[in-house]
Amino acid sequence: MADKEPQQPEELPIVLVHRLLSYKIPLDPSFRDQLRSQFHMLDPHESPEPYDSFLALATSAGLNHIDLPACWSRGIVVTNASLAFAEDVADCAVGLLIDVLRRISAADRFIIPFGPYENTVLNLEYLLLDGKRVGIVGLESIGSEVAQWLLAFGCTITYTSRKKKQSVSFPFYANVRDLAANIDVLVLCCALTKETYHMIKKDVMDGVIINVGRGSLINEMELVQCLVGGKIGGAGLDVYENEPNVPKELFGLGNVVSSPHCTVMTAESFEALVTGNQDVGLFHSCGDSMTP
Repeated sequence: MADKEPQQPEELPIVLVHRLLSYKIPLDPSFRDQLRSQFHMLDPHESPEPYDSFLALATSAGLNHIDLPACWSRGIVVTNASLAFAEDVADCAVGLLIDVLRRISAADRFIIPFGPYENTVLNLEYLLLDGKRVGIVGLESIGSEVAQWLLAFGCTITYTSRKKKQSVSFPFYANVRDLAANIDVLVLCCALTKETYHMIKKDVMDGVIINVGRGSLINEMELVQCLVGGKIGGAGLDVYENEPNVPKELFGLGNVVSSPHCTVMTAESFEALVTGNQDVGLFHSCGDSMTP
């Protein structure tokens, strides 16, 4: 059978590539070329064309930066990349937790300036991951991966989510306050919404907090106060309330590990994103929708 004739640009489904003007990293050439072979690519900062019915492919798990009601009112379908990034984010969440408990980054900061450490005392409290009671906020694709990772380390898992998951056997708590009262570690994997904004306040801060969701899930000022005052065991943070600004009070704390919102920077996840977005775009052009 003869190969199908390539479609002309005007015949291809339209894809609007949205990047913040402050985003310095160019669109990956392989990603760009693969997309251009199957879609008509438009830059919102350059193209004057109106958009009233198209597919918005968010290359992030969260959608808090998109006006969803406005999209829906115009017939715009929006998908996210939570499935493509789930393993990446879970890796980072577990890595942050191990680092906080075992004080790996703090020990590294000790060695770098002092060199040989024989006959010196490293005043750090190390904790074991095995046996820790971990509460997960948001047991969707990312939270489920985190749970499976931590089960392998001998942790016990409980969770809270928008509703109880009938397909899992982990104990469920209806709210984060009750969950936090019964765990050693709290892992935030949920989306940022009006309901989850500042859901983690000082009255539920205890043990160790890991945040790979969104910075504004936590009242950051109260978190800083609790960490500086020694009221909680530690924190592993990949996201912040006022990114890219990080509270300077966190710098140098031995029980705090920070990363610059980079949980999804692996080559494998970007390859999965390219493939997933191509499939979603083609699927949508046939009149349906799905999530990569």
